[in-house]
Amino acid sequence: MSIHASPIKAGLRRWVAVFVLAAMAIPATRARAADVPTCGAEVIATAAVARVIDGRTFVLDDGREVRLAGIEVAPLPDTDGAQPAEAGMRAKAALDSVLGGSTVTLKRLGAISDRYGRVLAQAFVAGEKGERWVQGEMVASGYARVSPRIGDRACATALIAGERAAREAKLGLWGEPVYALQKAEDFAAVAQERGRFTLVEGKVLSVRESGGTTYVNFGRRWSEDFTVTIAKRNVRLFTAAGLEPKKLQGRVVRIRGWIEERGGPWVDASRPEQIEVVEAKAK
Repeated sequence: MSIHASPIKAGLRRWVAVFVLAAMAIPATRARAADVPTCGAEVIATAAVARVIDGRTFVLDDGREVRLAGIEVAPLPDTDGAQPAEAGMRAKAALDSVLGGSTVTLKRLGAISDRYGRVLAQAFVAGEKGERWVQGEMVASGYARVSPRIGDRACATALIAGERAAREAKLGLWGEPVYALQKAEDFAAVAQERGRFTLVEGKVLSVRESGGTTYVNFGRRWSEDFTVTIAKRNVRLFTAAGLEPKKLQGRVVRIRGWIEERGGPWVDASRPEQIEVVEAKAK
């Protein structure tokens, strides 16, 4: 299946712009340009790409299977018939276009493999002006979304900025209604996303603690409305990232994660990358 080059090129141009803006938003101690695109200092492999399996998975010429860390893509037709087949095929074609039979450098950021034994890495290919970040290009062109677990604040900041620009421009999958940003107040629509990776936006009505869990509530009917849970052991991670759960009340936030159901729809948040403040609480 072929893919039009123009959306990808447009996404890459946007990536350059959002990368600059993202770097400006990072604290001075992390503001060097090289910090963001590196996203992993330890090189774990350099090899030729033999073939692309889907929008985030490919095989090296030595037989190892690689999964791109930090992104989520639309599934191929035979993995989830409920979602448009075209989105998964376009994601695969986009990754094939970015890699293009290139030699890829894989860098570690967190775990080195997933539960299926695939190499888990940030990927880079050589370009005219240095390394090109594969994850960054897939997100900026709208063929991938940022996953809940990145492992590095600067890396996450850049990816989320690229995703935001692609979404606003309705590039790639963002032009399809099935991948539209869900509204927290429409809990019935959010519930229909159960089992899927989804982005949900809404105003936090209240934040409550009970036992070892913090509940970020988006409605008054806790047994029906959308809720985000944060385990007590993870609260310090959010606080360190400037996202103290108690201070989210009254703010409009964007949540990313897999929708589960416990009475109403909910997301279990374990990493700060899962919560993005869209609008601060009015003073």
